[in-house]
Amino acid sequence: MLSLIYGLLVLPLFLYWGTTVVSFTMITLLSVLFMYQSFSSSFNLIFSMSSLSSFLIVLSLVLCLLSFISTPSSNSFSYSMTICLLGGFLILAFSSSNVINFYIWFEASLIPTLILIICWGYQPERLQAGTYMMLYTVGASLPLLLVLIWRCVDGCSTNLFFLSLSAGDLVGAVLIFIYGAFLVKLPMYGTHLWLPKAHVEAPLAGSMILAGILLKLGGFGLFQMNKCFSLCSSFSISFFLVCVSLWGGLLAVMACMRQVDVKAYVAYSSVGHMGLVSAGVILDRTWGVSSALITMVAHGFASSALFCLAFFTYEKSHSRSMPYMKGILKLYPILSLWWFLFCCINMAAPPTINLLGEMMIIPATWFSYWGLAVVMSVLVFFSAAYNMYLYGSINHGDSSRYLTSGSSMGCHEGVSLTAHLIPLVIIFKSSVFLI
Repeated sequence: MLSLIYGLLVLPLFLYWGTTVVSFTMITLLSVLFMYQSFSSSFNLIFSMSSLSSFLIVLSLVLCLLSFISTPSSNSFSYSMTICLLGGFLILAFSSSNVINFYIWFEASLIPTLILIICWGYQPERLQAGTYMMLYTVGASLPLLLVLIWRCVDGCSTNLFFLSLSAGDLVGAVLIFIYGAFLVKLPMYGTHLWLPKAHVEAPLAGSMILAGILLKLGGFGLFQMNKCFSLCSSFSISFFLVCVSLWGGLLAVMACMRQVDVKAYVAYSSVGHMGLVSAGVILDRTWGVSSALITMVAHGFASSALFCLAFFTYEKSHSRSMPYMKGILKLYPILSLWWFLFCCINMAAPPTINLLGEMMIIPATWFSYWGLAVVMSVLVFFSAAYNMYLYGSINHGDSSRYLTSGSSMGCHEGVSLTAHLIPLVIIFKSSVFLI
């Protein structure tokens, strides 16, 4: 009886999601046409539909569906409803044109994520991971609420379009409050300690949504704040944050080489990629903004696929420690092929959409200060190095005896990984055709 009720409740939701994915995919592909011109936005007082929000809504819908496909064993009603609730909050956050509503849904998305970590996490440390996540993200965003209330009272409106018409200069301390709330969410290096803990303790669906969508809330928030505040009014603070983002990204990718847990490895690689996103948005140049948009979408699918691969390999090796996972190539060649493909995508090997995102930020950093372009180039080199090290450590060498008891790849694993790859190919083909 319970399964029948569950089916009646979830089936209409999936049908709605399916039609929405198709429609927003068309919007997304059309919006690539205008990527180098401007971000189009409607003047609706309730919903805002720009090319950026279209991309991220499609990303949210697809990854929520893929989280169900990737975890067929976790089919409880409460688990499914938690993911659906999280997806609903994310769609409302990405489509809201009211800054107060955006802040509410921005913070509300943390509640289902915390439930996923605490209720379906693997180890007792999940309570500490949830505490870290809430303290970092909520503590950094509370000052932002006060700034937003003051800005709405000063501008006599809560709509982003009307606030953008009267954006004024701000003092340095207020800029730190605005930037800080979203840089912690990205996260920027120095405020990233909650992310590896959350990833290590979260279930697969939690890691997929956290890396693929929730981190993008920070970048999307910076885009939204650029509309109602003049965030580049203080060059010194903006330049300082760009330097911290790029240098922090470099330190994060170097820290990858010291990781043993494969989930922590992928989590630190996310910190490196998000450093590029924050630098591109804060520089506020055409190439930098376009690079941030492309990197956010590409990283959403690539990092989610890497967490899927880490989980599928964990099911066969019964360990997340990289020395115990080696030798995949001998026993599971198809799984090794998927590792090769997504490590190449994550390291921005040509021809991938990630390469386009990393190359487009170089002009923005070079024209700001040539030293930033040098740091960016070193970051790209180490990004390729740690991805090659990740692939070699897991797939090559003598196979561990723990791998022999694993089962072969299931149908749902191949479907999930293929569904991660197809959007990246479509977006890349569309971008190359338009260029």
